[in-house]
Amino acid sequence: MFFNCCFRLCFSCSRVLFRNRGFKRRGGDWRTLANVNYTSITDVQHRAAVAPKRLCHSKLGDLYKTESVQRHLQQLMVEYRDISKKLQYAYISETDRKVLMKKQTELLPVAKVFESIEQALKDLEEVLSLLHSSAGSKDEDQQLTLLLKEEEAQISHKILALRKDLIQALVPSDPLDSSDVVLEVVSGRTTGGDICQQFTREMFDMYKGFASYKNWDFEVLNFTPADYGGLHHAAVRVAGKNVYRHLKHEGGTHRVQRIPEVGLSSRMQRIHTGTMTVIILAQPVEFDVQINPKDLRIDTFRSRGAGGQSVNTTDSAVRIVHLPTGITAECQQTRSQLQNRDTAMRVLKARLYQSMMGKETEQRHTARKLQVGTRSQSERIRTYNFSQDRVTDHRTGYVTRDIKEFMRGGEALHDLISDVLEHAEREALIEAVESCSSRSAHKKA
Repeated sequence: MFFNCCFRLCFSCSRVLFRNRGFKRRGGDWRTLANVNYTSITDVQHRAAVAPKRLCHSKLGDLYKTESVQRHLQQLMVEYRDISKKLQYAYISETDRKVLMKKQTELLPVAKVFESIEQALKDLEEVLSLLHSSAGSKDEDQQLTLLLKEEEAQISHKILALRKDLIQALVPSDPLDSSDVVLEVVSGRTTGGDICQQFTREMFDMYKGFASYKNWDFEVLNFTPADYGGLHHAAVRVAGKNVYRHLKHEGGTHRVQRIPEVGLSSRMQRIHTGTMTVIILAQPVEFDVQINPKDLRIDTFRSRGAGGQSVNTTDSAVRIVHLPTGITAECQQTRSQLQNRDTAMRVLKARLYQSMMGKETEQRHTARKLQVGTRSQSERIRTYNFSQDRVTDHRTGYVTRDIKEFMRGGEALHDLISDVLEHAEREALIEAVESCSSRSAHKKA
């Protein structure tokens, strides 16, 4: 009896693991992944929904269930199979072959995940069939039933993970995501005195802490302090893995609301409001901005600061102005005028590059994308309310407490940035799907 049970178990497992991996057609059309709605998958989704989640806004994986995304996915798979078939033709020209191979490479990540889901769905279908056939069997089949249920749960979890991977593969990629950045913090103006300068310094320290948290390099290019420990302006180069991807949505106006520590407002518990601006400039590895030396005006002046040896006594600070655009960069970090000039030139090139990219992206951005946040620096994106111990991102509605911990730039900031990034990717995917649908409708018309 024991031998018989082991034989049936091995035979059942072999049916699950070793089968034809080709696509299956039903009713003359390709099977839509969303149409397979097993109870086990629903149960897994329910258990995942009630589990505690750190990020609670704009779940990217939820888009899998929408009809428009399913339709878009099917169109991509039809296109991928059509391209793969054409590449087998011997008579196509070399130029056409290169174009087709490039498009096939772009669609390959989506196709691979799609095929993995198709295979996992067939695996789950067979396991459920075996479970159904073994229902009401003798006691000696209980071990087989238990193993099949474990296999069912594993496949169901795998399908959910693959669906999220599939949606992630559909998100339009940003070629600058892997770039380093020049990050600038600039103090705003307010009637509250030095509240903006103090907040700018805290923001500088926050991003420095975040760079340490992510193991990124943090190189100070320019640092102009204000009175009483505040900060007027600072520029730093942040280098590491996918720096631009994580920081590109930080650009914009950040607002602070707090009660000053000293003065009449402190005694009256009066809340003051101030602002500062974060500027994110991508620095891709291959970028090179050609600048005609005749278009530059280079000024030297004495460094501003708290004093010290050679500070405020020599003209070591450098300001470079690009005359055609009026874009300016300056540096006074070192006592070497030559080093300050090189640093200012790097910042100027980054700003010129950002200006050129901004003109291109401005033409592509739609009202939807502008609402969720772009690289535009004029948006008020976040409020730091010290009185209520709360940080609110206005693009997603994300709220987090313990503002002192948040300002250290560790996990709390990482969670908020991840939420904003997921929200932006969701909107980018929706826009891509709608754009594809409109093009398809236009072709049919």
